[in-house]
Amino acid sequence: MGRLLAIDYGRKRCGIAVTDSLRICANGLTTVRACDLISFLKDYCSKEPVDKIIVGLPKQMNGSPSESSRYIEPFLKQLRKEMPHMPIERYDERFTSTLAHKAMLDGGLRRMARRDKELVDEIAAAIILNDYLSSRQSL
Repeated sequence: MGRLLAIDYGRKRCGIAVTDSLRICANGLTTVRACDLISFLKDYCSKEPVDKIIVGLPKQMNGSPSESSRYIEPFLKQLRKEMPHMPIERYDERFTSTLAHKAMLDGGLRRMARRDKELVDEIAAAIILNDYLSSRQSL
């Protein structure tokens, strides 16, 4: 069984999280510049078995697509072109950045560490992936 990989996509940088090989839990992997994301994914997927990529789906409170959706669609189009056999699924990412900040506070990280936007993006990706895993267990 391959891993699941989640992306918290941002215009400048993207948080990446992966599951363990048994898909029991998700952990932050890294943060990658948006311009380097596809080459990172191709390289990572050539070294590790990945069965699916989950990409955060930003929505507003009323469920409509958020402003940042327009930046994600070109990325998804390119990803599907570069990795045509890789299944890609979108998953609601509302509040993940807020939850990431809360997790950092609860974890006792100092103020300077909480300002690390790369760490926030990585934690947000892990939250997306953990939520995705939880939603699949209830099916």
